[in-house]
Amino acid sequence: MFTGIIETTGIIKNVNTSGSNKTIWIESAFSHELQLDQSVSHSGVCLTVDKVKENIHRVTAIQETLLKTTLDTWKAGDIINLERALKTGSRLDGHFVQGHVDTVASCIEKKEKDGSWEYEFGFPKKFAGLLIEKGSVCVNGISLTSFDVKKKSFKVAIIPYTYEHTNMKTVENGGSVNIEFDMIGKYVLRKLFLKE
Repeated sequence: MFTGIIETTGIIKNVNTSGSNKTIWIESAFSHELQLDQSVSHSGVCLTVDKVKENIHRVTAIQETLLKTTLDTWKAGDIINLERALKTGSRLDGHFVQGHVDTVASCIEKKEKDGSWEYEFGFPKKFAGLLIEKGSVCVNGISLTSFDVKKKSFKVAIIPYTYEHTNMKTVENGGSVNIEFDMIGKYVLRKLFLKE
């Protein structure tokens, strides 16, 4: 479980393919503190640490993960957002995030707004019921507030701190991001579906 508050960014050092899996080596400020079997959010994707070597750690992604996230496009030199799992008793500054990406969204428009940035993302219409005005949405692992929500698009605003300390600065028009919708909304929608 995560909060969507990014701790640091990491740089992908190497990506290897083995069968239908990909192993990824990431260098970051806290890689040396990680332990085997720890869950870490990598741009919104919950992955298990399977090796640590000095200031670099390794994770493995299976085919299911590659199909539903942007991870299949990751390459050496890419910057990714990192967050370690939530500790019991910690402040919850974002919202409950599982690290289970629902879909990939495309950046329709990026606007600089005199000190902040506004992004519009397009997503598959079948997820429209999971997004509400002023609701929580996780974009590349970042807890954000959605607005101007439509059936196939929504907007988020990025403050300067988030822009500088995450990989949002690398997201341009046409770029893809990982999206996880609010867990509470999923349960509510499921409950409504079961009543039918």
